[in-house]
Amino acid sequence: MTFPVVGMVGGGQLARMTHEAGIPLGIRFKLLSDTPQDSAAQVVNDVVVGDYRDLETLRAFARGCDVITFDHEHVPTEHLRALEADGIPVRPGPDALVHAQDKGVMRAKLDAIGVPCPRHRIVEDPADVAAFAREGLPEGAEGDGFPVVLKTVRGGYDGKGVWVVDSVEEAAEPFRAGVPVLAEEKVDFVRELAANVVRSPHGQAVAYPVVESRQVNGVCDTVIAPAPDLDRGLALQAEEMALNIAKELGVVGHLAVELFQTRDGRILVNELAMRPHNSGHWSMDGAITSQFANHVRAVLDLPLGDPRPRAPWTVMVNVLGGDFPDMYSAYLHCMARDPQLKIHMYGKDVKPGRKVGHVNTYGDDLDDVLERARHAAGYLRGTITE
Repeated sequence: MTFPVVGMVGGGQLARMTHEAGIPLGIRFKLLSDTPQDSAAQVVNDVVVGDYRDLETLRAFARGCDVITFDHEHVPTEHLRALEADGIPVRPGPDALVHAQDKGVMRAKLDAIGVPCPRHRIVEDPADVAAFAREGLPEGAEGDGFPVVLKTVRGGYDGKGVWVVDSVEEAAEPFRAGVPVLAEEKVDFVRELAANVVRSPHGQAVAYPVVESRQVNGVCDTVIAPAPDLDRGLALQAEEMALNIAKELGVVGHLAVELFQTRDGRILVNELAMRPHNSGHWSMDGAITSQFANHVRAVLDLPLGDPRPRAPWTVMVNVLGGDFPDMYSAYLHCMARDPQLKIHMYGKDVKPGRKVGHVNTYGDDLDDVLERARHAAGYLRGTITE
C-alpha cells in the first residue's frame, strides 16, 4: 500500500499550512497553483501551474490524485461535478461547496434547516434595496430603514464584495458587478464569533472551542480562543449549530461558521467557509490537533484528532504588510522577547494591508497572551519599534 496523494486546488497560505500538516503523516501533496511564486508553490514538491477555471486543466491535474480538496471556494460547481463523474473524490463535494460559493444558496438552505440568520433577501436594483430597508422598520416607525448590508452572492472575501450603504444612492455600486446581490440587515452585534468543525465522509465530526474574531477594516485581525466570557450554553449552541450545518450540507473537511453575537443574547450565522479558516489558525499551536491536520484526516477519511486546547488561552494575530518589508530582521527581537512565541510566515511579498503571516501565543493569563501577540505582530509589521 502506498501513501495517498492529496490534490490541492489553490496555492495560497491555507494550502501551504495544510501541506505542512500532512508532512508528518507521510501524505503526498500535488498542487494546482496560479503561479510558481504562490505561497504553497514555494514548499510543495509537485506543482502544476494552471487555471482552475479550465475543466481540462483540472482533469489533467486530478490524474494520479486520490482525493481533491481546496484552499478557496472559487472552482466552478459544474467542473467539480465533472471530476466526480470521472471517479475522483472531491471533498467537500459540489453539493456542499456551493453553499460557500453562493451566498444566496447558503441563505436559502440555512432558512430551510432552521438556522438563525440576519433578515435577508435577493434584491433586484437600488429601489428594491430601499424597499428591503423599509421592510425592517417596526410598524409605525419613521425613517428609511438604512443602513443595509449588500453582498454580491459570489466572489467576495475579506470584506471584498460587501458594502454597508446608508442610502438608495449608495446602493448602486454593488449592481455594477452584474451578479445577483443579497441584501441583509445590519446586525447590532456585541462581537463576532466563529465555530470551527471538521467532518469526515463517514460522519465522524469534532468541534473546536468557539472563538472571538476581531475585525479591522473588514479583515480578521485577532482571534481569541476560547471566546472570553462566552456563556457556556451559548457556546454549546454555536458548536451544535455548526455540527448540524456540516451534517445537513454534507460537508467533508473543515467548516468555519462565522457568527454574530447580538446584544439580546442570540447568535446569527454571518458566513460559511468550507476550508481551513483564519479563525482556526490558533489551533496550529493551541490545539492538540490543528484545523489543518484534521482537514487532511477528514478528506482521507482517517479518524479525526482531538480538537481540545493545550492551554487556557491562545491568541492569533495576523501580520499585515506595511511600510517595513524586511520582517526577518525583526525575528531577533521577537524571539528573544518571547521564547514561546510562534511565528508563521507565508512567503508572500510584503504589500500594505496584505496578510503575510500570523503569530500565535498561549498561556494562563489572557491579558498577557494578548499583549505578547499584539506586540509581536506590530513589531514584525514595523508599527511597534520597542
